[in-house]
Amino acid sequence: MTVVLARVDERLVHGVTVNQWNRELHPKRYMVVDNEISKNEMIKATMRMSKPAGTGMSIIDEEKAITNFNNGKYDSHAVFILVKEPETLLNMIRGGVKIPAVNLGAMFEENDRKSFTSRIAMDDKEIEDLKKIQELGVKIYAQYTPDDEKILLDDLLKKGE
Repeated sequence: MTVVLARVDERLVHGVTVNQWNRELHPKRYMVVDNEISKNEMIKATMRMSKPAGTGMSIIDEEKAITNFNNGKYDSHAVFILVKEPETLLNMIRGGVKIPAVNLGAMFEENDRKSFTSRIAMDDKEIEDLKKIQELGVKIYAQYTPDDEKILLDDLLKKGE
């Protein structure tokens, strides 16, 4: 079964991802892939307290995620991947991880980011990374909760023009 969805969400593990998306996706494992957070035991412990009962949680760096997927470690799991930035997913896909779709959740308006919706703001690099992911055949859409309308990447980018 492996990856059911990958989500770009700067908040990573929070009420929407562990409640509403849990009911929609029924993942067996939540996987936070972040090179910095994977080294911070205090943040990892806090995140693990938030996971839904009956699910596992991995908080690992990109390299370990790629290795574990390629070695079949999660073949029997329904995995919900959570990352802060599109570049992480691009690296994972290039490393051989099969991702069926990318969901854009919360990407905050800051620095040089341009706003596309009330919850999605991106800079030029993030847009380029998402376009590269899409060129690799992965569907990308913005949808904060499962009940919200899906906005495909191309339509989202038109909103910002």
